[in-house]
Order: sequence, then structure tokens, then C-alpha cells
Amino acid sequence: MRIHFTGVDLGRIRLTAEPDVLWETLLAAHMVQTGQAPLVFGEWRNRVRGHLTDPMRRLLTLAPPRGYSPDFLTPPEAVEGLRTGLDAMLSLPRRQLRRDLELLAPDRREMNFVRALAGGETAPLQALGDGITAFHDLAVRPYLGKMREHISADRATRSQSMLTSGGEHLLATLHPAVRWNPPVLEVAIPSNEDVYLEGRGLRLVPSFFCWRAPTVLRDPELPPVLVYPIVHDPAWLLDVHGPRPGRGEPPLAALLGRTRAEVLEATARGCTTSELARRVRIAMATASHHATVLRDAGLITTHRANGRAYHTLSFLGRELLNGRRLIAPDGAR
Repeated sequence: MRIHFTGVDLGRIRLTAEPDVLWETLLAAHMVQTGQAPLVFGEWRNRVRGHLTDPMRRLLTLAPPRGYSPDFLTPPEAVEGLRTGLDAMLSLPRRQLRRDLELLAPDRREMNFVRALAGGETAPLQALGDGITAFHDLAVRPYLGKMREHISADRATRSQSMLTSGGEHLLATLHPAVRWNPPVLEVAIPSNEDVYLEGRGLRLVPSFFCWRAPTVLRDPELPPVLVYPIVHDPAWLLDVHGPRPGRGEPPLAALLGRTRAEVLEATARGCTTSELARRVRIAMATASHHATVLRDAGLITTHRANGRAYHTLSFLGRELLNGRRLIAPDGAR
């Protein structure tokens, strides 16, 4: 997809500060149906799958793990919260619902529930809202605190980048699947479309449950949004539920050493050297030494602003922390 900017649009880039609850709910519905990211989401997925109910499966029907999910599931009003977003969804014109549902894969369109929605019946739409709420309460709401922590860290890093290097640098470093080719932002997703912002600007949404590649709305007439993956701390679920009994040393600690692994994980949230020392509870000199080793290994990057060193994960460090295989057979990614 090619997103065309004007000079005005570059000044209207907006970076969302809070989790967009309906985007996160939709992407969590995708994630729970896959086996992706076992290190980061495997345990969360097992917890959620064990408590899915029939009302929640209404959302899963509309949210296949691959392919199109209806745009109406993520209205822009959801930035104000779940209830506001659902109210906006429930009040959409029936023609918009039908148009979005017609883009679903044929096997999905044949399901009774989807046909009832497309027929404009009120009861199925209300039932969908109830199912979305139930799934959100199970899969997203208990983890919002940890999600906010990760998204705030990403936003701090991006904001620092914008302040020091400008909006074009922010776009150029957003994600490996995004390329800034002025004045066009090229997003490597299964699409061959051009979106012309024409002064509307672009809302950037850092997402906890987005994985591997950014995502966008299908309809170019809707308010433009680009949802992109953030870096995850693989131990995020331990902070919510605590460690499981009998669990041995984490694999990353076995590879790098416990302290250096903690330094790498702390850097995922973006930090200065003093913040790094405080998070890992080590001396400043020790934090600086470990940061130097990780930087020399290509796992973190460091830039200086106002006399302070600010550390963030490199692409290689992000891949290692998220547990993905870096080189596939025959060199394919």
C-alpha cells in the first residue's frame, strides 16, 4: 500500500498515547487463533482459549487470523474507550455493514451469523457487541496496565525521534515493513492500493497485539490510520500472573547471562543509562558496560540528546527478544 503525503500531512502525524481498545481486541482475536509468537503470546493464548464462549466466537467469525476483517470493527471513536467505540459501531449505517461483510472470505460469508448481520437485523449486531465486550474483558482488559507500559515506552522512543530528527525520520524508522520514499509511505502488506491523505494527516497506533507487520483499514475514505507492532518484553505475562512453579532459567538469560538479558529486556521500553541502571538495579558503570556490549553486538542502538545517552532496541535485538527465527531455510525471511 502506498500512502501519499503532502507537506500539510507531515505536520499532521498523530501518535496515539493509549491502547486503542477495539484495535487491540480485534488483533487479539487474530492472535488467539494462530500459533504465532509462542515465546511472547503462547501462555496468554492458552489462558484465553480455555475460557472462550459462544458469544466471543461471534467476533472470531469476523476476524480470521489471515485475510480481511471488517473495517467497522475498529471505528475511530474507540480512542475514547470501548463503550464509545461500540456505540459508534452499533449506530453505523446498515449499508456500510453489508459492504464490509461482502469483503469477507466466501466461507465466512456463508455463516448464518454473518448473513444475519448483512441482512441489517438489529439483534445480531447487538449480539456481536456483547461478544466483543466479553472477549475484551477476557483477553485484553486484564492486561491493559502492561500494555500501556509497553505502548508508553514505544511512544516515548518515537516522540524522542520526532523531536530530534523530525516527522520524516519517524516514518522512515517506524518498522522494517514500512519504507519512507518521499512523499510516499510504502507499507508491505497484501495490497496494491494508493491512499491520498490530502491534508487529513495520519494516525499512528502502536499496538501490543499487532504482530510482524503493520495493518491498515481497507476503505481509503475512512480516517487514515496505520497500526504497527511494538517491541515486547517476553516476560510481560509474569508481571501480571507471576512465574509458574518449576520454571527454569529463561532461555535468553542462559544465552546472554541473567544481568545482560535483563538489560536487553529493559531496553525494549527505551531508556537512558541511569534509567537502565535503576530498572535492572545495577550500578551506572555496570549498566553502561552492558549497554556497550549489546550495542557492539548490534542488539541495541544509542543516540545522544541534551547530554544523555538514550538506548533502544535495534531490529536484531527486537527479533532476538521476541524469539523469532532470523534466517529461514534458503535465506528466505
